[in-house]
Order: sequence, then C-alpha cells, then structure tokens
Amino acid sequence: MRVSARGAAVKLQQEEHMENYTKISAADEPRVELHDKLGLTVAEISINSLPAGASVPFVHAHRQNEEIYAVIEGSGKAVIDGDTVQLKAGDWVRIAPAANRQFFASAESGIKYICIQVKAGSLEGYTTTDAVM
Repeated sequence: MRVSARGAAVKLQQEEHMENYTKISAADEPRVELHDKLGLTVAEISINSLPAGASVPFVHAHRQNEEIYAVIEGSGKAVIDGDTVQLKAGDWVRIAPAANRQFFASAESGIKYICIQVKAGSLEGYTTTDAVM
C-alpha cells in the first residue's frame, strides 16, 4: 500500500501523543467516542452525525452521568421524558441522568452534535477557581 506524503502527515496528526496531550482527527467518522482515543479520565465525549431523517435507534438514561449536548451542524430534535426539544446549530442542552432521551435528525438535513458525559455533581472547581496562573 502506497501512502503519499500528505497521507502520512494526516496519519501523524491523527495520532500525536505527548506527555501532556493527545491529539486525534475525527472529521469523517459518523460516531467517535473519545474516552479511549484521548485517554480521558473524567468524561466521555462523543461526536455524532445523523443523516437527514435518521435517529439514534434507542431511548436511554443514565444512573449517574449527566450529558451536555452541543449541536454543531444541521437540525433535528431530542425527545426528553416525552417533551420534544427542537435543535439547531449553536444550541446546547444539559440532560439530567435519569431523563429518558432520544435524538433525531430533521427530514431536511442531518445533524451533527457533540455529547459530553460527566458524573453529575462532580465538578469541584472551574475556570477561575481551578486555573493556575
């Protein structure tokens, strides 16, 4: 198999591992879970793409983890505990652990979103209280 110089550079960018950071590229994958790929220790982050008219094929909730969703492209909806929440690029939604949820792309366009999953109530410090300057 022949790999061009450009292809080699892309592969290198996808797998940079240094002592204090890891960098990958997930631009073309329909779903990427970053926990293992980045070695995350306190969160699961996934990047999800649904084509027009598609949906996540299951309803789910969590025992301990809240989820924060950021819609980065397209539009669709989430059904959360029976409530329909319309979604479009730029929207953010926080969902409590026990809430039942399912996501749908609109019939006209797909939807791409990031899901950040963290243990509810675990944040002890943030920005100004956790930063070291």
